[in-house]
Amino acid sequence: MRFLGHLIRFIVSALVLMFVGWLVPNFTVGGFGSALLLAVAIALIGWVIELVVGTKVTPFGRGIVGFLTSALVIWLAQFVIPHVSVTIIGALLAALVIGIIDLFTPLATPFNDSRRA
Repeated sequence: MRFLGHLIRFIVSALVLMFVGWLVPNFTVGGFGSALLLAVAIALIGWVIELVVGTKVTPFGRGIVGFLTSALVIWLAQFVIPHVSVTIIGALLAALVIGIIDLFTPLATPFNDSRRA
């Protein structure tokens, strides 16, 4: 069941990225396949960064660090994922929109799953 949960999470994330690509200027995602790869890349890189930085950060700092890290990951992903194009301003706007959408779709991170075990 965990695999199915992760699969659904990545599919929802890919759909959100496609919506953000439609909404945000200077951020384009070629199609569902590219959006799915981008969602996986964002999740993996975010998980690694959270392991390195840790969770013992003040809430204010964590919000800013998380926002800037998301924008950086989105911007860097264009060099790895085909059919993804984004400017720095587009990455900042995309991170903002994704953060707002995440407020309404609470999902556990892989880091939270390992902490429960």
